[in-house]
Amino acid sequence: MIEVLFGESEAGAMKAAKNKVVIGTINGPVSVWMAGKKTPPKKPFAGWIEGTAKAVVCLNFMMDIGDIAEPVESPYRRELIYSMYAQDQWAQEEEAERELRDVCDQYAKELQRLKHFLEDRESVRIWYSDAPYSRCGFYSLCRMLEGYENEISAVKLPEYVVRDKAIVSYHSWNDIPAEEFAAFLPCEKPLSREEIRMYAMLWDGLVEENSPLRAVVNGKVVSVSEEFYDFLIWRWLGDAPTTEGRVIGNILGHTQIGVGDWWYARRIEHYIGQGKIEIVEDSENKYARVICAVG
Repeated sequence: MIEVLFGESEAGAMKAAKNKVVIGTINGPVSVWMAGKKTPPKKPFAGWIEGTAKAVVCLNFMMDIGDIAEPVESPYRRELIYSMYAQDQWAQEEEAERELRDVCDQYAKELQRLKHFLEDRESVRIWYSDAPYSRCGFYSLCRMLEGYENEISAVKLPEYVVRDKAIVSYHSWNDIPAEEFAAFLPCEKPLSREEIRMYAMLWDGLVEENSPLRAVVNGKVVSVSEEFYDFLIWRWLGDAPTTEGRVIGNILGHTQIGVGDWWYARRIEHYIGQGKIEIVEDSENKYARVICAVG
């Protein structure tokens, strides 16, 4: 079974999960048996993410952002991903820049690995959520899967689960620790050819519109302008000077919609260039610089 995810950290957690068996369910107590460490308990367990880390494919192409008429493995997409990653709060050194570009190139190789798995008739399980990058990744992947007859299933992250009489809410698979992935296997559903075709058609519509940004609104992926999330910046940035990190931290803490800090950093940089945000006190660490809105 090949596991496909759309974010770097969640793919890393899945690789770790390949060595773990989870006892219990997502609505009950959870305990973990580390595969190979000792004899597993005889009591029934929720599931085991079988296989090895090599069977995990990360398609972190950020398909909610930018031109999607271009092929996913195109130089355009690699440069877009690099531009997001390169917005690190620290000034980039030459060696760090090379490493970032290597990471960006790796995603195209991951896509080729997946195609090889599909050609070998491997079954595929897709883990996606309502985070924009994930839903867009799922739809675009379905467009590719139309050309294959492999067994395909999907695990959609539930909005919340009840544990020990408490409600635990989730926003993306990034929220899930490695030892809990297998507990979500009861959410797995096979994808029929008709369903794959439906999601592929939804993606075709988004490609035709080809807006600068895509967002999930009322459960649907819609094409929106680059300014769509900007109101959140102005909500937390006023005339009083504050650090850029605090502004972005407030956005992420109060509005968890699956959009990364790098997007807000990119938009703040845009408004600095336009003269609508002022740098009161600069810093090599961009998140530490003090900024304010220009009245």
